[in-house]
Amino acid sequence: MQVKKLSLDMKSNIIKAVLFAVIILLGYLVYHSITQPLNFIKEKKHREAEVVQRLKDIRSVQALYKNARGKYTASFDSLMQYIKEGEIPVVNVIPDPSDTTFTKTINDTLGYVKVLDTLFKHHQNFRLEDLKIIPYSNGIPFELGAGEIDRGGVKVSVFEAKAPFKVYLAGLDQQMILNLIASEEAIERFPGLKVGSLTEPSTDGNWE
Repeated sequence: MQVKKLSLDMKSNIIKAVLFAVIILLGYLVYHSITQPLNFIKEKKHREAEVVQRLKDIRSVQALYKNARGKYTASFDSLMQYIKEGEIPVVNVIPDPSDTTFTKTINDTLGYVKVLDTLFKHHQNFRLEDLKIIPYSNGIPFELGAGEIDRGGVKVSVFEAKAPFKVYLAGLDQQMILNLIASEEAIERFPGLKVGSLTEPSTDGNWE
């Protein structure tokens, strides 16, 4: 009888241990199912802040390049060469003293400053060669394009720079990335971050 009682107690303890392990596992799975999406969203926002800043930098350089060259460029080599060599005029704008309507001004060019010293002087640890690289991509460049479109018989220069979700979110939960891509494609939006357009005369970013 004593042996039988010990056997029953052992079985009971084993069952309790198994149930306890199952409870711990279920608790972990519930916790993971809640925290995983939150962690994904947090990391996505963190990465996108850096991608957006770089897209803004590309837009700024493209605007100066177009002002100097008359059109945008699809070449990062051209952009970086312009950053190293290009100059921006420093203009002093004053009211025209002969204008009684106070609407005219006189623009006096005081000198020139380097593009590199103007656009990126507040960027910490800025490296020119990083301008074309998508952050968190392990060296993959932005997709850069430029061209012309017709608007009312007028040729308009346009450009576009893009960073797909699958590139700058690499290493995060794969299923969540696929879901994110599918949700954007379902409403015919680019699955990622981009600035400018090759079909519209716009320099807006799709995050704005």
